[in-house]
Order: sequence, then structure tokens, then C-alpha cells
Amino acid sequence: MKEKFSKWIKAAGTRAVKTVAETAIATIGTSAVINEVDWRLVISASLLSGIISLLISIKGLPEIKEA
Repeated sequence: MKEKFSKWIKAAGTRAVKTVAETAIATIGTSAVINEVDWRLVISASLLSGIISLLISIKGLPEIKEA
């Protein structure tokens, strides 16, 4: 059970980090210039997407094959 959880947390964590990065890139990309970036929005949207990613991962991850 511990090995299964370890694989899950690694896969879910990797997926969440990628989702956070993608959200940050998309949110920053909506500004015309770097001075116009609303950094609070970038951080809050990115963290929220990471949390949602972890919650969705509870349903299951295709990266982890069930035995």
C-alpha cells in the first residue's frame, strides 16, 4: 500500500506542478507587457489550479497502472 501511495503522490505532484506552470504561463500571457501583470492573480490562479489538479487526481491517474 505504501508503494502504491508513493507512486500516486509522485505522479499527482508532477501533474499538479505542470498544471501550476501552465496556468501561470497562460495568466502572464494575457498581459500586454510585464509591468501590467497582476502577480496576485497569477499566484492565486496557479495555486488554485494545482489544488484542483490534486483533487482530480484522487479519481485516478492514467500514469499509474492498476495491478
